[in-house]
Amino acid sequence: MKTKIFNVYVDKVCYIFGIEKEMLFTKTKRRDVVDARQLLYYLCSERPMRLVYIQEYMAENGYDINHSSIHHGIAQVKDKLLTDKDYIETLESITDEA
Repeated sequence: MKTKIFNVYVDKVCYIFGIEKEMLFTKTKRRDVVDARQLLYYLCSERPMRLVYIQEYMAENGYDINHSSIHHGIAQVKDKLLTDKDYIETLESITDEA
């Protein structure tokens, strides 16, 4: 349903974090990749996009994830937004263009 929006966010997040799209959908726990994934979840949830759709789109790209992990990622981003001005600016730059 919102596949196009999801893909736009994937491209923007990968660009900002300097990672390849394929890397975003691997099971790595590298901090930059995890942060990028969490930001993707947050952006989608704020659109608003249902968690089940986020889960579906991630699975379509080869990354299986459960609802609780998506919730955790969204909570992590919300915490960063309370304390990190640079993170807020990064988020705004993505949402202004989307």
